Amino acid sequence: MKPLGIMGGTFDPVHYAHLRLAEEAADALGLERVRWIPSGSPGHRAAPRTAGRHRLEMVRLAVAGNPRFVVDAADAESATPGFTIDTLARLREELGPTRSIVFVIGADQLLALHTWRRWRELLDLAHFAVGARPGYALASDALAPEVAAELTRRETASDGLAASPAGGIATFAMTPLAISGSDIRRRLAAGRSVRYLLPREVLAYIEANTLYGEERSSI
Repeated sequence: MKPLGIMGGTFDPVHYAHLRLAEEAADALGLERVRWIPSGSPGHRAAPRTAGRHRLEMVRLAVAGNPRFVVDAADAESATPGFTIDTLARLREELGPTRSIVFVIGADQLLALHTWRRWRELLDLAHFAVGARPGYALASDALAPEVAAELTRRETASDGLAASPAGGIATFAMTPLAISGSDIRRRLAAGRSVRYLLPREVLAYIEANTLYGEERSSI
């Protein structure tokens, strides 16, 4: 069975860089599906700008029509603060001990991996796949020493992820798209256009629900 890809995050809002990361990961890594899991109340950072129900609906709108993408609402609908370790533990219990799970991240997230709760245990539950993103180097000297050591020890070819359920780190090239949720929120708060940075269905939802009209300094 092909590996199952996981895209987790706040998606505040979801945009084209997220979508391309997932699409190119599916191609490069031979993923059967990519399961999108918007967070509800993430335990590692400030509260998202918008409620989980809005972010969940925006993801549903963004991925509609792509047969390789599915949405998991469990975290977004939970009132309990959660961490990636909780999400992956839930998935491992659901999918069993032998299914290959691939958690897809950008290079910027790899740079901060050592700050995640119980980050080494994450690799007992899933593989990690890292897409190169504009402005972030994957060279070992750019990483925290402990993360660089794990990358050296666990680096896996992209076509080798199906052979085991977890534990590898693969890298793949991503089309350069320097788009971020924080920039989109700032543009919207300032009344500037965000057309062509995110799907039009998502933009229509933002406008219909008057989201991001006033930026919060904590985000």
